[in-house]
Amino acid sequence: MRRTVAEHHKAVRELLAGAWLGPDSTLKNDAGTRVPLMESLGRVLAAELLAPVDLPPFANSQMDGFAIWAEPADDQPGNVVSEKSTPYLTAATIPAGFVPDSLAPGRAAPIMTGAMMPQGANAVVPVEQAVPARFPGPGEKVGLPATVPGAFVRQQGSDLPAGSVAIPAGTLLNAAHLGLASALGCTGLVVRRRVRVLLVTTGDEVLLPGDPRAAGGLPAGKIFDANMALLRAKLLEAGVEVVLAPVVEDKPHALLEALDQFVEPDGESRRDRVDLILSTGGISAGAFEVVKQALDGFDVEFVQLALQPGGPQAIGSYKGVPFLGFPGNPVSGVVSFELFLRPVLSELLGAPVPRRRVLATLAHPMSSPAGRHQVRRGIYEGPEFESAASVREVGGPSSHLLGALAQANALIQVPAGVTELHAGAKVEVWLL
Repeated sequence: MRRTVAEHHKAVRELLAGAWLGPDSTLKNDAGTRVPLMESLGRVLAAELLAPVDLPPFANSQMDGFAIWAEPADDQPGNVVSEKSTPYLTAATIPAGFVPDSLAPGRAAPIMTGAMMPQGANAVVPVEQAVPARFPGPGEKVGLPATVPGAFVRQQGSDLPAGSVAIPAGTLLNAAHLGLASALGCTGLVVRRRVRVLLVTTGDEVLLPGDPRAAGGLPAGKIFDANMALLRAKLLEAGVEVVLAPVVEDKPHALLEALDQFVEPDGESRRDRVDLILSTGGISAGAFEVVKQALDGFDVEFVQLALQPGGPQAIGSYKGVPFLGFPGNPVSGVVSFELFLRPVLSELLGAPVPRRRVLATLAHPMSSPAGRHQVRRGIYEGPEFESAASVREVGGPSSHLLGALAQANALIQVPAGVTELHAGAKVEVWLL
Protein backbone atom coordinates (compact mmCIF):
# COMPACT_ATOMS: atom_id res chain seq x y z
CA MET A 1 0.00 0.00 0.00
CA ARG A 2 1.32 3.45 -0.91
CA ARG A 3 2.20 5.84 1.89
CA THR A 4 0.05 8.97 2.04
CA VAL A 5 1.42 12.49 1.83
CA ALA A 6 0.48 13.09 5.48
CA GLU A 7 2.22 9.89 6.59
CA HIS A 8 5.44 10.81 4.80
CA HIS A 9 5.38 14.34 6.19
CA LYS A 10 5.11 12.82 9.66
CA ALA A 11 8.01 10.46 8.92
CA VAL A 12 10.23 13.32 7.74
CA ARG A 13 9.32 15.38 10.78
CA GLU A 14 10.09 12.55 13.19
CA LEU A 15 13.42 11.82 11.49
CA LEU A 16 14.64 15.41 11.64
CA ALA A 17 13.19 16.16 15.07
CA GLY A 18 15.03 13.19 16.51
CA ALA A 19 18.32 14.28 14.96
CA TRP A 20 18.04 18.04 15.43
CA LEU A 21 16.10 18.48 18.68
CA GLY A 22 17.46 15.59 20.78
CA PRO A 23 19.45 16.23 23.97
CA ASP A 24 22.80 15.67 22.21
CA SER A 25 21.96 17.73 19.14
CA THR A 26 24.42 20.48 18.25
CA LEU A 27 21.50 22.44 16.85
CA LYS A 28 19.48 22.23 20.07
CA ASN A 29 22.50 23.07 22.23
CA ASP A 30 23.74 25.87 20.01
CA ALA A 31 24.13 29.07 22.04
CA GLY A 32 24.01 31.14 18.89
CA THR A 33 26.46 33.27 16.96
CA ARG A 34 26.60 37.05 16.84
CA VAL A 35 26.38 38.34 13.28
CA PRO A 36 26.28 41.92 11.93
CA LEU A 37 22.79 43.36 12.00
CA MET A 38 22.24 43.37 8.24
CA GLU A 39 23.40 39.75 7.97
CA SER A 40 20.74 38.59 10.42
CA LEU A 41 17.82 39.02 8.00
CA GLY A 42 15.99 35.71 7.66
CA ARG A 43 17.85 34.17 10.59
CA VAL A 44 16.29 32.95 13.85
CA LEU A 45 17.09 34.88 17.03
CA ALA A 46 18.88 32.64 19.54
CA ALA A 47 18.18 34.65 22.73
CA GLU A 48 15.61 37.30 23.54
CA LEU A 49 16.70 40.86 22.87
CA LEU A 50 16.06 43.21 25.80
CA ALA A 51 15.71 46.89 25.05
CA PRO A 52 18.93 48.57 26.30
CA VAL A 53 17.32 52.03 26.17
CA ASP A 54 13.87 53.56 26.24
CA LEU A 55 12.24 53.90 22.84
CA PRO A 56 11.76 56.78 22.24
CA PRO A 57 14.74 57.71 24.42
CA PHE A 58 13.16 61.10 25.25
CA ALA A 59 9.80 62.83 24.91
CA ASN A 60 9.55 64.36 21.43
CA SER A 61 7.12 66.09 19.16
CA GLN A 62 4.88 64.12 16.88
CA MET A 63 4.18 67.15 14.67
CA ASP A 64 5.66 70.35 13.37
CA GLY A 65 4.02 72.83 15.72
CA PHE A 66 4.33 74.70 19.00
CA ALA A 67 5.40 73.22 22.35
CA ILE A 68 3.36 74.70 25.21
CA TRP A 69 2.25 73.97 28.75
CA ALA A 70 -1.35 72.64 28.76
CA GLU A 71 -3.50 72.50 31.86
CA PRO A 72 -5.59 69.35 32.42
CA ALA A 73 -9.12 69.56 31.00
CA ASP A 74 -10.91 66.31 31.77
CA ASP A 75 -14.26 67.42 30.40
CA GLN A 76 -13.09 67.75 26.78
CA PRO A 77 -12.17 64.88 24.43
CA GLY A 78 -9.44 64.84 21.81
CA ASN A 79 -6.20 66.72 21.43
CA VAL A 80 -7.68 70.21 20.95
CA VAL A 81 -10.33 71.22 23.51
CA SER A 82 -11.24 74.69 22.32
CA GLU A 83 -11.36 76.64 19.08
CA LYS A 84 -10.70 79.87 20.97
CA SER A 85 -7.13 81.08 20.53
CA THR A 86 -4.86 82.17 23.38
CA PRO A 87 -1.96 84.50 22.55
CA TYR A 88 1.59 83.29 23.26
CA LEU A 89 5.00 84.84 22.83
CA THR A 90 7.23 82.57 20.77
CA ALA A 91 10.50 81.21 22.13
CA ALA A 92 13.51 79.96 20.17
CA THR A 93 12.79 77.31 17.55
CA ILE A 94 13.62 73.70 18.56
CA PRO A 95 15.02 71.61 15.69
CA ALA A 96 15.46 67.86 15.87
CA GLY A 97 18.74 66.71 17.35
CA PHE A 98 19.19 69.56 19.86
CA VAL A 99 18.62 69.82 23.62
CA PRO A 100 16.27 72.80 24.15
CA ASP A 101 16.27 75.36 26.94
CA SER A 102 13.43 75.27 29.48
CA LEU A 103 10.22 76.91 28.34
CA ALA A 104 9.04 79.89 30.37
CA PRO A 105 5.34 80.15 31.33
CA GLY A 106 3.19 81.82 28.67
CA ARG A 107 5.65 81.00 25.91
CA ALA A 108 5.29 78.71 22.88
CA ALA A 109 8.34 77.19 21.25
CA PRO A 110 8.22 76.35 17.54
CA ILE A 111 9.19 72.66 17.46
CA MET A 112 9.93 70.30 14.59
CA THR A 113 8.80 66.67 14.27
CA GLY A 114 11.04 64.40 16.35
CA ALA A 115 12.59 67.26 18.33
CA MET A 116 13.03 66.93 22.11
CA MET A 117 10.30 68.47 24.22
CA PRO A 118 11.60 71.28 26.46
CA GLN A 119 11.19 71.35 30.22
CA GLY A 120 8.06 73.38 30.96
CA ALA A 121 6.10 71.99 27.97
CA ASN A 122 3.77 68.99 27.93
CA ALA A 123 1.82 69.34 24.66
CA VAL A 124 2.18 70.32 21.02
CA VAL A 125 -0.25 72.31 18.89
CA PRO A 126 0.17 71.64 15.13
CA VAL A 127 1.29 74.68 13.14
CA GLU A 128 -1.84 74.35 10.96
CA GLN A 129 -3.98 75.30 14.00
CA ALA A 130 -1.97 78.41 14.82
CA VAL A 131 -3.06 81.97 14.05
CA PRO A 132 -1.32 82.83 11.80
CA ALA A 133 -0.63 79.30 10.52
CA ARG A 134 3.12 79.74 10.27
CA PHE A 135 6.20 79.97 12.47
CA PRO A 136 6.77 83.56 13.62
CA GLY A 137 10.16 84.78 14.82
CA PRO A 138 11.26 84.75 18.50
CA GLY A 139 9.30 87.22 20.64
CA GLU A 140 6.42 87.55 18.18
CA LYS A 141 2.87 86.60 19.06
CA VAL A 142 1.00 83.52 17.93
CA GLY A 143 -2.57 82.45 18.73
CA LEU A 144 -3.01 78.81 19.76
CA PRO A 145 -6.15 76.88 20.72
CA ALA A 146 -6.28 75.22 24.13
CA THR A 147 -5.24 71.56 24.17
CA VAL A 148 -4.67 68.72 26.63
CA PRO A 149 -1.45 67.47 28.27
CA GLY A 150 0.33 64.92 26.07
CA ALA A 151 -1.29 66.05 22.83
CA PHE A 152 0.97 65.18 19.87
CA VAL A 153 3.81 64.16 22.19
CA ARG A 154 5.63 60.84 21.92
CA GLN A 155 6.41 60.03 25.54
CA GLN A 156 9.76 58.54 26.58
CA GLY A 157 9.55 54.74 26.55
CA SER A 158 6.02 54.75 25.11
CA ASP A 159 7.08 52.32 22.37
CA LEU A 160 9.40 50.14 24.47
CA PRO A 161 10.69 50.84 27.98
CA ALA A 162 14.30 49.93 28.73
CA GLY A 163 14.64 46.36 29.98
CA SER A 164 11.52 45.06 28.23
CA VAL A 165 11.61 42.24 25.67
CA ALA A 166 12.08 43.83 22.28
CA ILE A 167 12.30 40.62 20.23
CA PRO A 168 11.57 37.17 21.71
CA ALA A 169 13.96 34.26 21.22
CA GLY A 170 12.99 32.05 18.29
CA THR A 171 11.78 34.96 16.18
CA LEU A 172 12.39 34.72 12.44
CA LEU A 173 13.98 38.10 11.80
CA ASN A 174 12.45 40.33 9.16
CA ALA A 175 13.02 43.94 8.10
CA ALA A 176 10.88 45.34 10.93
CA HIS A 177 12.91 43.45 13.54
CA LEU A 178 16.16 44.78 12.07
CA GLY A 179 14.77 48.30 12.09
CA LEU A 180 13.77 47.94 15.74
CA ALA A 181 17.17 46.54 16.71
CA SER A 182 18.88 49.40 14.90
CA ALA A 183 16.71 51.95 16.70
CA LEU A 184 17.87 50.35 19.96
CA GLY A 185 21.50 50.83 18.97
CA CYS A 186 22.30 47.19 18.16
CA THR A 187 25.08 46.56 15.67
CA GLY A 188 24.56 42.79 15.64
CA LEU A 189 22.24 40.03 16.84
CA VAL A 190 22.81 36.54 18.23
CA VAL A 191 21.22 34.03 15.86
CA ARG A 192 20.94 30.28 15.68
CA ARG A 193 23.28 28.52 13.31
CA ARG A 194 21.92 27.45 9.99
CA VAL A 195 21.22 23.84 9.15
CA ARG A 196 23.90 22.45 6.81
CA VAL A 197 22.50 20.34 3.99
CA LEU A 198 24.62 18.28 1.61
CA LEU A 199 22.99 18.35 -1.83
CA VAL A 200 23.91 15.41 -4.06
CA THR A 201 22.86 15.14 -7.71
CA THR A 202 23.19 11.78 -9.46
CA GLY A 203 23.09 10.50 -13.03
CA ASP A 204 25.43 9.48 -15.86
CA GLU A 205 23.40 11.63 -18.22
CA VAL A 206 23.80 14.82 -16.19
CA LEU A 207 26.24 17.61 -17.04
CA LEU A 208 26.52 20.89 -15.17
CA PRO A 209 26.32 24.05 -17.27
CA GLY A 210 29.86 24.99 -18.26
CA ASP A 211 31.11 21.41 -18.32
CA PRO A 212 34.01 21.20 -20.84
CA ARG A 213 32.39 18.11 -22.34
CA ALA A 214 29.63 20.38 -23.66
CA ALA A 215 32.00 23.02 -25.06
CA GLY A 216 31.11 22.05 -28.62
CA GLY A 217 27.44 21.52 -27.86
CA LEU A 218 25.50 19.20 -25.65
CA PRO A 219 26.64 15.63 -26.36
CA ALA A 220 24.03 13.13 -27.52
CA GLY A 221 22.26 11.43 -24.64
CA LYS A 222 23.31 14.09 -22.12
CA ILE A 223 21.24 16.78 -20.38
CA PHE A 224 22.19 19.89 -18.47
CA ASP A 225 21.39 19.53 -14.78
CA ALA A 226 18.50 21.53 -13.32
CA ASN A 227 18.16 19.82 -9.95
CA MET A 228 21.26 21.28 -8.34
CA ALA A 229 20.31 24.84 -9.26
CA LEU A 230 16.63 24.36 -8.39
CA LEU A 231 17.05 22.72 -5.02
CA ARG A 232 20.05 24.82 -4.02
CA ALA A 233 17.94 27.93 -4.65
CA LYS A 234 15.02 26.46 -2.70
CA LEU A 235 17.29 25.61 0.24
CA LEU A 236 18.98 29.00 0.25
CA GLU A 237 15.58 30.69 0.08
CA ALA A 238 14.63 28.67 3.16
CA GLY A 239 17.66 29.92 5.10
CA VAL A 240 19.69 26.72 4.81
CA GLU A 241 23.46 26.51 4.37
CA VAL A 242 24.05 24.37 1.29
CA VAL A 243 27.07 22.15 0.69
CA LEU A 244 27.35 20.94 -2.90
CA ALA A 245 28.78 17.56 -3.81
CA PRO A 246 30.04 16.95 -7.36
CA VAL A 247 27.55 15.28 -9.69
CA VAL A 248 27.78 11.57 -8.91
CA GLU A 249 27.88 9.00 -11.70
CA ASP A 250 25.64 5.96 -11.56
CA LYS A 251 28.26 3.98 -9.64
CA PRO A 252 27.46 3.02 -6.03
CA HIS A 253 31.05 3.38 -4.82
CA ALA A 254 31.20 6.90 -6.25
CA LEU A 255 28.13 7.91 -4.22
CA LEU A 256 29.51 6.43 -1.01
CA GLU A 257 32.83 8.20 -1.51
CA ALA A 258 31.03 11.49 -2.05
CA LEU A 259 28.95 11.06 1.11
CA ASP A 260 31.90 10.04 3.25
CA GLN A 261 33.71 13.29 2.51
CA PHE A 262 31.08 15.05 4.61
CA VAL A 263 29.96 12.35 7.04
CA GLU A 264 33.02 10.41 8.17
CA PRO A 265 34.48 11.92 11.37
CA ASP A 266 37.99 13.36 11.22
CA GLY A 267 39.41 13.37 14.74
CA GLU A 268 37.06 14.48 17.50
CA SER A 269 34.92 16.66 15.26
CA ARG A 270 34.70 17.92 11.73
CA ARG A 271 33.58 21.41 10.85
CA ASP A 272 32.13 20.45 7.50
CA ARG A 273 29.98 17.63 8.88
CA VAL A 274 26.44 18.14 7.65
CA ASP A 275 23.04 17.97 9.39
CA LEU A 276 21.16 16.43 6.48
CA ILE A 277 21.94 14.65 3.22
CA LEU A 278 19.56 15.38 0.34
CA SER A 279 19.98 13.44 -2.90
CA THR A 280 18.14 13.67 -6.20
CA GLY A 281 17.57 10.76 -8.56
CA GLY A 282 18.46 7.10 -8.31
CA ILE A 283 15.58 5.96 -6.08
CA SER A 284 12.95 4.65 -8.47
CA ALA A 285 12.44 1.27 -10.19
CA GLY A 286 15.05 1.46 -12.96
CA ALA A 287 18.03 -0.83 -13.51
CA PHE A 288 20.61 1.81 -12.54
CA GLU A 289 19.15 3.35 -9.39
CA VAL A 290 22.47 4.34 -7.83
CA VAL A 291 21.11 5.60 -4.50
CA LYS A 292 19.15 2.39 -3.96
CA GLN A 293 22.16 0.26 -4.84
CA ALA A 294 24.67 2.25 -2.78
CA LEU A 295 22.54 2.45 0.36
CA ASP A 296 21.41 -1.16 0.38
CA GLY A 297 22.15 -2.36 3.90
CA PHE A 298 22.04 1.11 5.45
CA ASP A 299 19.15 2.48 7.51
CA VAL A 300 17.36 3.94 4.50
CA GLU A 301 13.83 3.08 3.40
CA PHE A 302 12.65 3.42 -0.20
CA VAL A 303 8.92 4.04 -0.39
CA GLN A 304 6.20 4.87 -2.88
CA LEU A 305 3.77 7.67 -2.05
CA ALA A 306 0.23 8.23 -3.25
CA LEU A 307 1.55 11.42 -4.82
CA GLN A 308 2.09 12.76 -8.32
CA PRO A 309 4.64 14.07 -9.07
CA GLY A 310 7.07 12.88 -6.40
CA GLY A 311 5.92 9.30 -5.82
CA PRO A 312 9.32 7.67 -5.14
CA GLN A 313 10.94 8.82 -1.90
CA ALA A 314 13.85 7.71 0.28
CA ILE A 315 14.16 8.38 4.00
CA GLY A 316 16.48 7.25 6.76
CA SER A 317 20.04 7.92 7.88
CA TYR A 318 23.55 7.36 6.60
CA LYS A 319 26.13 6.78 9.33
CA GLY A 320 24.03 8.76 11.80
CA VAL A 321 23.18 11.65 9.46
CA PRO A 322 19.53 12.07 8.37
CA PHE A 323 19.03 11.21 4.71
CA LEU A 324 16.26 12.19 2.30
CA GLY A 325 16.16 11.11 -1.33
CA PHE A 326 14.00 12.97 -3.84
CA PRO A 327 13.10 11.79 -7.36
CA GLY A 328 15.30 12.91 -10.24
CA ASN A 329 12.71 14.71 -12.34
CA PRO A 330 13.07 18.43 -11.53
CA VAL A 331 9.41 19.19 -10.81
CA SER A 332 9.19 16.07 -8.62
CA GLY A 333 12.13 17.37 -6.57
CA VAL A 334 10.54 20.78 -6.12
CA VAL A 335 7.19 19.30 -5.11
CA SER A 336 8.96 16.98 -2.65
CA PHE A 337 10.80 19.92 -1.13
CA GLU A 338 7.65 22.04 -0.83
CA LEU A 339 5.50 19.27 0.65
CA PHE A 340 7.99 17.68 3.03
CA LEU A 341 11.28 19.42 3.76
CA ARG A 342 10.31 23.10 3.74
CA PRO A 343 7.31 22.69 6.08
CA VAL A 344 9.36 20.60 8.51
CA LEU A 345 12.12 23.22 8.55
CA SER A 346 9.49 25.79 9.51
CA GLU A 347 7.95 23.58 12.18
CA LEU A 348 11.20 22.51 13.85
CA LEU A 349 13.46 25.53 13.42
CA GLY A 350 11.15 28.51 13.06
CA ALA A 351 12.40 29.31 9.56
CA PRO A 352 11.49 29.74 6.78
CA VAL A 353 8.08 31.42 6.89
CA PRO A 354 5.43 28.80 6.06
CA ARG A 355 3.92 28.98 2.61
CA ARG A 356 0.63 30.86 2.54
CA ARG A 357 -2.28 28.52 1.81
CA VAL A 358 -5.46 29.97 0.31
CA LEU A 359 -8.64 28.85 -1.41
CA ALA A 360 -9.08 29.90 -5.02
CA THR A 361 -11.61 29.33 -7.78
CA LEU A 362 -10.40 26.99 -10.50
CA ALA A 363 -10.54 28.71 -13.88
CA HIS A 364 -11.09 25.49 -15.88
CA PRO A 365 -12.04 21.85 -15.37
CA MET A 366 -9.34 19.44 -14.21
CA SER A 367 -9.05 15.68 -13.81
CA SER A 368 -6.76 13.73 -11.49
CA PRO A 369 -5.90 10.02 -11.19
CA ALA A 370 -7.75 8.12 -8.50
CA GLY A 371 -5.91 7.43 -5.28
CA ARG A 372 -3.14 9.98 -5.75
CA HIS A 373 -2.64 13.42 -4.31
CA GLN A 374 -1.78 15.57 -7.31
CA VAL A 375 0.19 18.81 -7.20
CA ARG A 376 -0.26 20.96 -10.30
CA ARG A 377 1.63 24.12 -11.11
CA GLY A 378 -0.61 27.14 -11.39
CA ILE A 379 -0.87 30.88 -11.91
CA TYR A 380 -2.75 32.47 -9.03
CA GLU A 381 -4.54 35.80 -9.31
CA GLY A 382 -5.56 37.33 -6.01
CA PRO A 383 -8.96 38.82 -5.25
CA GLU A 384 -9.70 42.19 -6.79
CA PHE A 385 -12.45 44.72 -6.16
CA GLU A 386 -15.28 42.66 -7.63
CA SER A 387 -13.67 39.29 -8.29
CA ALA A 388 -12.61 36.36 -6.10
CA ALA A 389 -9.17 34.77 -6.13
CA SER A 390 -8.66 32.40 -9.04
CA VAL A 391 -6.05 29.94 -10.24
CA ARG A 392 -5.35 28.28 -13.58
CA GLU A 393 -3.01 25.43 -14.37
CA VAL A 394 0.14 26.13 -16.34
CA GLY A 395 1.66 23.21 -18.24
CA GLY A 396 0.43 19.74 -17.38
CA PRO A 397 0.99 17.06 -14.77
CA SER A 398 4.30 15.81 -16.22
CA SER A 399 7.30 16.22 -13.92
CA HIS A 400 9.78 17.45 -16.54
CA LEU A 401 8.00 20.68 -17.48
CA LEU A 402 10.50 23.27 -16.29
CA GLY A 403 9.08 25.99 -18.53
CA ALA A 404 5.71 25.69 -16.81
CA LEU A 405 7.37 25.59 -13.39
CA ALA A 406 9.16 28.85 -14.15
CA GLN A 407 5.83 30.53 -14.95
CA ALA A 408 4.01 29.22 -11.87
CA ASN A 409 3.49 31.21 -8.71
CA ALA A 410 1.40 28.59 -6.93
CA LEU A 411 0.91 24.88 -6.35
CA ILE A 412 -2.62 23.54 -6.81
CA GLN A 413 -3.40 20.75 -4.36
CA VAL A 414 -5.78 18.04 -5.58
CA PRO A 415 -6.53 15.51 -2.79
CA ALA A 416 -6.19 11.79 -3.42
CA GLY A 417 -9.95 11.20 -3.33
CA VAL A 418 -10.77 13.77 -6.02
CA THR A 419 -10.80 12.70 -9.69
CA GLU A 420 -12.79 15.49 -11.36
CA LEU A 421 -12.97 19.22 -10.71
CA HIS A 422 -15.27 21.55 -12.61
CA ALA A 423 -14.54 25.14 -13.53
CA GLY A 424 -15.42 27.30 -10.54
CA ALA A 425 -14.54 24.63 -7.98
CA LYS A 426 -12.69 25.73 -4.87
CA VAL A 427 -9.15 24.34 -4.58
CA GLU A 428 -6.39 24.73 -2.03
CA VAL A 429 -3.44 26.69 -3.37
CA TRP A 430 0.03 27.11 -1.89
CA LEU A 431 1.54 30.44 -2.91
CA LEU A 432 5.18 30.26 -3.96
